[in-house]
Order: sequence, then C-alpha cells, then structure tokens
Amino acid sequence: MDSMAMKLLLLCLSIGAISVVHGEDPYLFFTWNVSYGTISPLGVPQQGILINNEFPGPNINSTTNNNIVINVFNNLDEPLMFTWNGIQQRKNSWQDGTPGTMCPIPPGKNYTYHFQVKDQIGSYFYYPITAMHRAGGAFGGLRVNSRLLIPVPYADPEDDYTVLIGDWYTKSHSSLRKQLDMGRSLGRPEGVLINGKNARGDGTDEPLFTMKPGKTYKFRVCNVGLKNSLNFRIQGHTMKLVEMEGSHVVQNTYESLDVHLGQCFSALVTADKEPKDYWMVADTRFTKTMLTGLGLIRYTNGNGPANPELPLPPEGLAWSLNQARSFRWNLTASAARPNPQGSYHYGAINITRTIKLVNSASKVDGKLRYAVNGVSHIDTETPLKYAEYFGVADKVFKYDIIKDDPSPEAEAKITLAPNVVNQTYRDFVEIIFENHGKSIQSWHLDGYAFFPVAIEFGRWAPEKRRNYNLLDAISRHTVQVYPGSWAAIMLTFDNAGMWNLRSAQAERAYLGQQLYLSVENVARSLRDEYMLLDTTPLCGVVKGLPKPPPYGP
Repeated sequence: MDSMAMKLLLLCLSIGAISVVHGEDPYLFFTWNVSYGTISPLGVPQQGILINNEFPGPNINSTTNNNIVINVFNNLDEPLMFTWNGIQQRKNSWQDGTPGTMCPIPPGKNYTYHFQVKDQIGSYFYYPITAMHRAGGAFGGLRVNSRLLIPVPYADPEDDYTVLIGDWYTKSHSSLRKQLDMGRSLGRPEGVLINGKNARGDGTDEPLFTMKPGKTYKFRVCNVGLKNSLNFRIQGHTMKLVEMEGSHVVQNTYESLDVHLGQCFSALVTADKEPKDYWMVADTRFTKTMLTGLGLIRYTNGNGPANPELPLPPEGLAWSLNQARSFRWNLTASAARPNPQGSYHYGAINITRTIKLVNSASKVDGKLRYAVNGVSHIDTETPLKYAEYFGVADKVFKYDIIKDDPSPEAEAKITLAPNVVNQTYRDFVEIIFENHGKSIQSWHLDGYAFFPVAIEFGRWAPEKRRNYNLLDAISRHTVQVYPGSWAAIMLTFDNAGMWNLRSAQAERAYLGQQLYLSVENVARSLRDEYMLLDTTPLCGVVKGLPKPPPYGP
C-alpha cells in the first residue's frame, strides 16, 4: 500500500472513531405484528395473542443506554398498548405505555415506541396493559446487559437464558375481562407455564434449555403471571443469586426462590451434576391448591431422563419473609455507571413526606372493586399526562382525592374516580403499604427504582422506622406485602412525569387498585423532561387543541 493510500485509510479510521465517540447511543429496531392465534399451552385450544406469530413474544436483548425503537402493528379488533415493566423511561413518561400516559393503538393501526434504557442494567419484561390482553399472551423478556467498560461482579456465563414463569387461565382474555366487568373475581387459574409451556413429563418433552457439563449459566427468571406468587427451583441444582430488577446483589446461594408477581431475578447455575435431564419447577405459593409448572433442562451429553420425584417446595409465609430479608444490595459492585452502587447513601437523606397506602376490596353497585385509601381508580379517555400537559387537567381529574394518612373509614366505602397524587419533584419520600387482607399483594411503580427498607407482619407505626434497613436494601421496582403485613419503601422522585403505581395482580389493577403519581415539570425545562413529540397521536379532550409552548432549556 502506498503512502497516500495509507494516509487516506488512517484518516477514514480516525473519522470513524470520532463518530463513535461523539455519536448517539446505539439503536435497536423491531417490527411487531400483534395478532390473534390458537394456542394450547395447557392442552386446551384457546385464543392467544401473538407477536410475529410467537408465544411468548420475542426477547429484547439490549445494553445500557441503547435506544429501542419498536413499530407495533395492532391486528387485533380492539385498542392495544404495551408497557415495559421496570424500564424507568427517564424524563419520558410519554412512552411508558399506560392509559394515564398514552393513547392506545387503534385496531388496524400502528405506533412506534421509542425509548432509551438509560443508566439501567438487569432483567425485565414487557406485556400488553390494556383490556386484560396479558391473559392472552404478547409478553416477553427484556434484558439490559452491562456495557463492556463496566465490570460485572461475576465471570461471564456460558449462556444467558430468559425464563418467564406465570399462572395461566384457559379462558380467553375477553372472557376473563367480561367476568371482571360483571363484578366477579377471576378465581383460580388452571395451571402454571414456563416460557409458554408446561411439560407433560411423559418422556416426549423437548428441553427448553441445554447445559454443557462444568459450565455456568445465567437464568433470568420473571413472574409474568396474573394472580399468584411462585416458587422457582431447578432439580438437583442450587442457584447463586446475582441480580434483582436492575441491581447487583450479595451473592447468596439458594435451593429455591420465591418470585412474586412482576418481579425478576438473575441466578447463576453450574452444570456440575450427573449428565441427564432435570426439571425446572414453578409452584404457586400461599394457595389452597398448589399448581405446578415444569420445564426441562438437558445436559448436552445427557444419557438419562429427569427424576420424576420433584423437589419439595418451601412452606409458609415466614419462610418467604425470611428469604426476602436475606436479599442485600452489593455495595461495592458497579451497575450501569462506574461508581459503586453503595456510593448512594439513601439512608442518610431526610424524609420530606410519608404516604400510607391501604388496599381494600368491596362492592360498588353490586360489583367487585379494589381500592387504594378508599378510591378505586378508573381510566379516562384522555390520558392524565396529556390533560396536565395541555392545561386541561381540571376537565379530566382532580388531584389528591386520597389522604396521605387514611382514616379507618376509608376502607369501608369505595369511591370510583381517577386517582392522581401530586408529588413534588426531587422530594425524598417514604411510602408505606399496609395489607389488611388475607392474600399477598405485589406493588409495582413505573419510572423509578425504590428501596424496600422493611417488610413486617402487623401494622405500621412511626417507631417501626428503627427496624429499617438504611444501608443495603436492594434498589428495585416491585415489592410484595404479605397478608396482615406492611412494607416500607423510600425513593427520590427525581424523574418528572406521570407514573403508575399499581397492583401487579391483573384483576386488582383492572378493578381499580392503582393510582398515578404526578411529578410535574413545573419549570417546563428540557433538562428535567422531554416534550411530547408533535407526531404523537392525541385522544380525548386534548385532540385538536393547540400545542402548549415549548419547554425551555
């Protein structure tokens, strides 16, 4: 190669390097065609909801700060909307995929979601939040890998597997929705699925995953079900817990793990046993009748079937609570950023507000409803965020119709209304969940990760704060509250937008056990929040209104 050609090559390489250094974060593009199809995960043909003819839907494999662009074509006969469970949508509640923040995709139309997995790592999932569609499928895994420059506190696994576990009904989503609309509970599901299947155990099952002898694998396990907590275990193997909902954790080893609705974890499993087949087992927890889902793992050099004798599940609430208390934040590991997780000292921040939320159930006009502090949320035709942005909130909802410290009478009577709590931007807040009922609750908050500092039996009181874990509670987005118990979480509301706090139980959320937290961008600054795109479809009372003035710097 002559000198001139060499100079040109070096110039091109240098320009390419500059474009990488100063360019945008990488983009991932997807096209999803959502349609009905016949599925038989429990041996009974039923109507399912497929993405690109897949059930469950395709996995999204991303890396910290990737921009994800998904063009969704709605081929169903009713409006559709996806939400991204655990993705914080920094400054961008416009893409959160809840009825309070977006218009649904009409039948026969398409919409392109565009969001960034900003400063996140971990295991998450997506699902359709509208009209009980989740009961028909269209859910899938969403992983966010660490960037190469950020060290991970364990050796690279041989492979990385997504395991979606969840209870399942054989009725269609529309039948279940009609049941709820009539004011009746869904009742007991018919089974438990692992990645959309339940093995028969008759020797004809194909393995969901394979493992090479002596190698270690990462299993990302998420409970994507509708009603029940599940216990997950792998026959003959232990699991070293390494990550929960975007946080590296202290690496304890477990024989089984309780996974509550909406929760995800990652565990390392080493193929160090006799080379043959083994069962993954997922059982319902805290139910009168236990339902079991099975999935097969096969050693690549395996020469024998799985043992039909399944490992026994743990028993009791106390076991589950004690296991939850054993989970600890890895203070020295780096997550999405180079600085250690433990450099954020949440326990040293002064609390500016305490909100106590009490869930209840009752009948309104003869129909079952669930409520938070006496208010059962109803969705509005106009997304709450749009009403606020266009300055017509007073025509759609009222702020703060529930009190931060509800009276005992709040449980006795339920009011139906949009439930929106006004929350000051950047305040550090304590939220108490009290569960006076007989069934376990699971709460999920969009837009944030919070610190569950305590879970205890009984009722909360201010003196309970002395029992808080103010050092190494795990930063996560979902927390369980056992029957007759309470849980306390802490967080800084530093993400402007309209954020859904909901029961992870589909029936409860559909019938009103949810609310929205309005963290308003009072300064109307692009530093704090992105603007609504001009191309965004509008609906409700804001349709046709002139656009508000643009945000400032």
